[in-house]
Order: sequence, then structure tokens, then C-alpha cells
Amino acid sequence: MLFTVTREGHPLRLRRHYFSEAFASAGYAAVAAATGEDSYASLARKTWETYVRSAFAPAMTAAKSMRPAKGLAPLMMVLFAGQEVREALGDIEAAGATCSQWIGRAIEEIRRDFMKPDLQAVMECVAPDGSLIDHFDGRLINPGHAIEAAWFILRESARTGDEGMRRAGLDILDWMWERGWDEEFGGIFYFRDARGRPVQEYWQDMKFWWLHCEAIIAAWMAFGMTGEAKHADRHRLVHDWSFRHFADPEYGEWFGYLHHDGTPSVRLKGNMWKGPFHYPRMLWVCSGAAGF
Repeated sequence: MLFTVTREGHPLRLRRHYFSEAFASAGYAAVAAATGEDSYASLARKTWETYVRSAFAPAMTAAKSMRPAKGLAPLMMVLFAGQEVREALGDIEAAGATCSQWIGRAIEEIRRDFMKPDLQAVMECVAPDGSLIDHFDGRLINPGHAIEAAWFILRESARTGDEGMRRAGLDILDWMWERGWDEEFGGIFYFRDARGRPVQEYWQDMKFWWLHCEAIIAAWMAFGMTGEAKHADRHRLVHDWSFRHFADPEYGEWFGYLHHDGTPSVRLKGNMWKGPFHYPRMLWVCSGAAGF
């Protein structure tokens, strides 16, 4: 699928990865469930299969870097889209495995290769064998991204009753909260270094809207599953900080990008990346409307 098009629909940009197909599979599946129309179910199956084939067959896309590595993001999208497709269409099969099997494989790989108990961190990328790449790129961690993975894993553990999976989700939340929360100004840093060294990305200490939405969900879900007060406290802390700093009291919705001290960097609410996804999903999930 094209990433951007002109106003008339002509191609502007095609990306190397297939994340658009993952989002599309979830959307098509939801519309199929709502309308009962087979055409949407067919599109959901087609885009879901395209995504899982691309996520587990890297040769489908040209490598962006010459340094051998694998990323967390493709596995996370398997969790997100697989759960949504399964919820809407049942545990359908694609590329030789059911949604549940793809999800299980992704969680197993995250636990085996990306979770680093010795560092108490979840890596954004690792070497193909799961080892740490001890370099700027390899030591980079995104606390909010890993916290998003945490609630996908917690959601799956609630379905399967797998205690090890549940523990992994809670550990990720604990580790990355400690790594990410800014004790001075509040909010969650965008990037940190796994060894506490300098980060090369210049926006590393900014506060972005989407990861705060994911932290609100993860803490809410962890409290619901455990009843532990620390998760309720975290939920209130990130919820209140976010609505105090991101929300536009005059026109509604959220700004996307804040400086490290919580002041707006830019007043844009929509661009190539800041779209209508994380914020309404957070409201939907935490209202209980999503059913979990």
C-alpha cells in the first residue's frame, strides 16, 4: 500500500515495510464484523497475509541498513493486527498459521531476544541471534514503544491464562516505566540508552503524544489484572500529566509534540505521523468499550 498520495490519489511515496497492511487488516476486519460484508473480510485476510509474510520474510523488502539486525516493531504489529483480526473474524489462518500462532511466535521472540533482564530493558533492535548490538543504534530504547508491547502481551495473557506471558508484560511495564518517566518535569522520554550513555537522536528528551496514550492503557490494564496500587498510581500520574499538557482546552484533541519541560513544540494536531489513532484508541480502551 502507498504511504502517501496526492489529493487526486496519485502515488507519492512507497515505504520499505508493510505496516500499512497491518493497520488495514485490522480496519477491514472491523468493518467486516460491523457490516457482515464478505468483501471486507476478504480484504482483511489478504492484507493480514501480506503483512505476516513480510514480517517473517525480510527478503521481501530491501534492507535499509547494512548492519544485520532485526526490530521490535514488526513483531508488535503482529500482536496488534493479529488480535484485532482474530477478534473480528475468528482465528483465521494465513501463510500457514492461525492468528493465535503468529501472535504466540511473536511474543516468544520478544521474550527470548528483545527482553534483556540484565539491563532491565526491551531493545528496539537486536542482532539476528538476539544479542545486543553495543552501538548507538543497538543500545537505543524507546520506553513508550515497549510499554505499548506490554499491554498487547498482557491482553494476550488474559486470553490464554499463560502466567509467564503475563509476567513478561508486567516486567516490561516496570522496566520501561523506570527507564522512561521524567522525574523532574514529568512525562515519558522518547529515547534512552540501555547503558545510560548519551543518545544520538536530538529529540530524545521530547515528550510525544502517542507513547503517553500507550502508557495510560498499559497502566490501566496492569491495575485491572493485578490490583496493585503502583499501577493505579502510574495510570493517574501519566493520565493527569498528559491531559494537562497535550490537550488543547480551546479546540479539543491533543497536540503531538512537547519540549522536555512539557511546553508545546508545535501546535500541529495532524501531519504525516500525528494521526487519529493512538488518542482515540486510548479513550476507547480505557472506557471499557473495547471489551477488555
